[in-house]
Amino acid sequence: MLYANLGVRGRSTRRIRDEQLARAAAMRPDLVTLFCGTNDVVALRFDAAGLARDVEHMQRTLIDGGATVLGFTLPDLSPVLPLARPLAGRVRALNDSLRVASASSGAMLVDFARHAVGSDPRLWSPDRLHANSEGHARIAAALAHALGLPGTDGAWSNPLPAAPTRSLRESLASELHWAVAYLLPWAWRHLRGRSSGDGRVAKRPNLKRVEWI
Repeated sequence: MLYANLGVRGRSTRRIRDEQLARAAAMRPDLVTLFCGTNDVVALRFDAAGLARDVEHMQRTLIDGGATVLGFTLPDLSPVLPLARPLAGRVRALNDSLRVASASSGAMLVDFARHAVGSDPRLWSPDRLHANSEGHARIAAALAHALGLPGTDGAWSNPLPAAPTRSLRESLASELHWAVAYLLPWAWRHLRGRSSGDGRVAKRPNLKRVEWI
């Protein structure tokens, strides 16, 4: 199997369309996972209609080239990131845009937002904007199930065991640590017009064979 990963953190949906679509389409893929929108949600300006158009354009381009296109919605971030509660409306608008685009283009969409497990903080990395290894495993299992691969089922949506209750002091300490380690650096970058993806390139920009062990 040949595999490439063109993803670069910090990219908006428009930049993904402008910088990555042509290269992805040129590879003539038969299966594409396309997810975007998180960086649009946290940007100063958010254009849900424009995002829907860009996503649908990318989906149609890849589908017309012979690919099966998979996507997924963004879970509610409020339990993961309490300070993100003012962005809840944007997240809902993002997900509606992804649903509309996918329904129009024929892309497959796994609706994580409709499953509470997606909002479990234990599936998210310390920066609270990216999934951790367990979160990625759940995403992979959900996409595999959507494709109907042998041996897959809906267990990916099962909730995790109940988490130990944290004291108020522990919760406040966790929020303070996150704010110092991640929120303040993020805010400083954005004030300077910078991104966490500046200077980064795709981890796997060319098709290479994957060796199964």
